Amino acid sequence: MRVEPKADQRTTELAVPNAKTARVDQLPHLDQSWFDQPVRPEPAPSRPEQTKRVDQLQSAPPPPPRPEQTRPVAPPPPRQEPRDLPVTGYEEEPEDRLTTDEPRKSRKGLVVVLSLVVVAALAGATIYAVQEFGGTKAVETRPPAAPANVQPLVKAVTAGGPAPSATGVKSVLTGPAGNGALGTLTGSVIDPASGTALWQQGDTTPATPASSLKILTAAAALLSLEKTDQLSTKVVAGAEPGTVVIVGGGDPTISGLPGKSVYPGAATLDDLVGQVKAKGPVTKVQFDLSRYAGEALGPQWETADIAGGSVAPIVPFMLDGGRVDQSNVNGARTASPGQAAADAFAQRLGAPGATAGAAPAGAQVLGEIKSAPIEQLVDNMMQISDNVLTEAVAREIALKTGNEASFAGGVKAVRDVLTKAGFDLTAANLVDGSGLSASNKIPAKLLTDVLTAAAKPTLDDARTAKLRPLLTALPVAGGSGTLAGRYDGDAASGKGWVRAKTGTLTGVNALAGVVVDKDGRVLVFSFMSASNRNPETEVRPALDVMAAALRGCGCS
Repeated sequence: MRVEPKADQRTTELAVPNAKTARVDQLPHLDQSWFDQPVRPEPAPSRPEQTKRVDQLQSAPPPPPRPEQTRPVAPPPPRQEPRDLPVTGYEEEPEDRLTTDEPRKSRKGLVVVLSLVVVAALAGATIYAVQEFGGTKAVETRPPAAPANVQPLVKAVTAGGPAPSATGVKSVLTGPAGNGALGTLTGSVIDPASGTALWQQGDTTPATPASSLKILTAAAALLSLEKTDQLSTKVVAGAEPGTVVIVGGGDPTISGLPGKSVYPGAATLDDLVGQVKAKGPVTKVQFDLSRYAGEALGPQWETADIAGGSVAPIVPFMLDGGRVDQSNVNGARTASPGQAAADAFAQRLGAPGATAGAAPAGAQVLGEIKSAPIEQLVDNMMQISDNVLTEAVAREIALKTGNEASFAGGVKAVRDVLTKAGFDLTAANLVDGSGLSASNKIPAKLLTDVLTAAAKPTLDDARTAKLRPLLTALPVAGGSGTLAGRYDGDAASGKGWVRAKTGTLTGVNALAGVVVDKDGRVLVFSFMSASNRNPETEVRPALDVMAAALRGCGCS
């Protein structure tokens, strides 16, 4: 259902039915899991052969010095053989974006995927010296003078691993791809080190991508915007004494209540209020939403999706992505996010309710707050599959490239940036930046082409350095974002090894990302399913099994 604004309106106020919807990726929970913890749990003692992920590997500190003493002890345990430790991506696994209120630290440089094998004694290992004591053997124990020097054997996950073959990949995917729950399945698998297509099924046929379309918007943002760019929200002096105007700067992540935001590193409304208060009393508040143009809801978006928590009208000033409960990532959103945010600002200043208005040219700036950097915004929108944040980013791409800050302008900007970067969009039809509209159609090959450019093991391709953060923005199977509650049962072997962007609309499910196979080779994949089977119990698990099959491939 499209909402037609009146001719004199920049945005649309909507009456929202009390309805629920599951049109887009819904996150399973906000409870902390092992992936959220600053200190990773050790494997259960009942499973001695279980290996640890890279982010769990810690060098044990040496024990505190103790007075030298001699006492009978059991002989030291037998030396354990080194084991391979799995990895999950091109860089360290990011903190869970859904449960922490602390801003994440920016990444420094490009880090190649590493698979580590411990080949030295653990730091703090005990020194044993056998002495005679009373005619019996005794063992004297004391800590070393300095921690042992641990020298791990580092094996880079690059083209150095055995190259997979198309025959081998086909053999492991034939069964999972034949699952009837997947309905009409299209997709492709690529070896980014060589560019070889390893598996293809209708990969050039356009299909509905759902939220996997966010891969294209994220890629266009990383290619066209500076990663350190921030979105600025200002308050300026109005035309009359005591009047202030909030100038929407396109940041939908501003936190209404600090400490409860689903957007790490978000600016706070209280900060903006405090700055303005310090400049003098305020008697009237206005808000200027002229940064954006066109309709506030995208083509084929439904007003029921607002109450369902999937989206809010896209305006350049709002709090917490328009959420009513800012701590609930899947909670209902407001149909009037600009008005609601401005009213909250006015209330904290002790002024009457806000009204729409225009900022005077050259007006004095009374306060300003800035969003997290673009790279972190891209990361967050991919992790929680946030439609509002994605559309805001698309409009920033439009403004940077000289296009109108609207749905049409954002789509044109994304197409232009990706086409200029050498990607083929001739078969793609885009109508929004988030994938919420069922009218979006793209071939699976376009997704793997973009991911392949990001996943190349060398930087010979100028696009790779800019696109590399796209990989670490992908949710980790069984660990973070929209994949936190997935990869159990038959897909468990992919847990921690698969990173992928999900996509869900009625009758549509998609999964596109990267995986490290048993030979240490990074593979890129995209799978798109059109099926009327149960998405939660049948379709998505079947897609997960396909990706997990690539992890177990070893298809050289």
